[in-house]
Amino acid sequence: MAPDIGTDVLVVGGGPGGAAAAAWCAAAGLDTLVVDAQTFPRDKPCGDGLTPRAIAELRHLGLSDFLLGRGTNWGLRAHGFGRTLHLPWPGGRLPSTGSAAPRTELDQAVLSAAAARGARVLDGAKAVAAVRGTGDRVSAVTVRTAGGTRTIACRRLVVADGARSRLGRQLGRSWHRDSAYGVAVRGYMDSGFGRDPWISSHLELRDGNDEVLSGYGWVFPLGGRAVNIGVGTLATARHPARVNLRGLLDHYVAQRRGDFDLRGQVSAVWSALLPMGGAVSGVAGPNWMLVGDAAGCVNPLNGEGIDYALETGRLAADLLCLDEGPYDPAWPEILSAHYGDAFSIARRLAGLLTVPGLLPTLGPVGMRSRTLMEVALRLMGNLVTPEDGDAVAMLWRSAGRWSRAMDHRPPFR
Repeated sequence: MAPDIGTDVLVVGGGPGGAAAAAWCAAAGLDTLVVDAQTFPRDKPCGDGLTPRAIAELRHLGLSDFLLGRGTNWGLRAHGFGRTLHLPWPGGRLPSTGSAAPRTELDQAVLSAAAARGARVLDGAKAVAAVRGTGDRVSAVTVRTAGGTRTIACRRLVVADGARSRLGRQLGRSWHRDSAYGVAVRGYMDSGFGRDPWISSHLELRDGNDEVLSGYGWVFPLGGRAVNIGVGTLATARHPARVNLRGLLDHYVAQRRGDFDLRGQVSAVWSALLPMGGAVSGVAGPNWMLVGDAAGCVNPLNGEGIDYALETGRLAADLLCLDEGPYDPAWPEILSAHYGDAFSIARRLAGLLTVPGLLPTLGPVGMRSRTLMEVALRLMGNLVTPEDGDAVAMLWRSAGRWSRAMDHRPPFR
């Protein structure tokens, strides 16, 4: 089939990862086209939290004005095991504040930034098949639109179609469930805490039988009167999550209603299943690469993925601007260099948390130590930078290197 249109860089998926890649590619002068199955603005299941690392990436994209007027938070209010701790973001080389924004607004803002830099956008176009050419290169992608099927020729391809990554699976991506993955559900509610200067996490998440689960509940203020409220838990193939997510969310809302002045009923409930910690292989080919959730770039300790999506989009654009491939040796190495050590140790720790009885034993110990929880916030929030030379950063990197050496399947392999 002759292509209907063509481009140098085709980006499949207009979320933060794909839109960031498109923005940086277009800014560098590359002919760039973004396609997305949905029509924007559109929603995604997410906690909507923006860590200081995500704030830094949004500022790099010129979206400081987007952040103005939104709720600004100073850190985490951690609840659990009879204690409440207020843990400020550590700052340092990263911003000292975080925020939150509904995905309907965040994703539209990043995609608009890409369009402002010259990227073309075709939404309502679902990628259904990759067309292979010489040497297993992708020569085109077939998309289905309301007006029919179209074929888009491309020289290079960025796959950013989310955690399930249907196009990625066609290209050979595999998700390995022997390491920790997440299941989560979120909704929205009116609340008197919509402008709370802290995001709240309940680390002692209990189900209707009063059993402690290996996860947490959250209440993230969105500014105004709204909060994002949700629950998430960890699982592995060995210790699967046997939980009714909607029932768990209803139970959590009932527990938190008075504490957070929650009003009315929870709305826009949406659940997700998340590969984490680079637990995927086949993240690149001769002229294509996966970014963000599609590449398993989600923090195993808190389920955060927005900052990794924005970062991997920028890193992918850097590589695209340097050469035209092949990317199958280079891109896994870049992901591994940036995230491999941290992902390896984090998913090892997350896997331990799925062991029955471990969290109820260790949770009270951790919550009694403010210092330990401040360290945990820094690690869980992806707030150790390569430039950090303090003891915590060096210990975390050393533990990561040891962990990766012990992995039977390192991240992105």
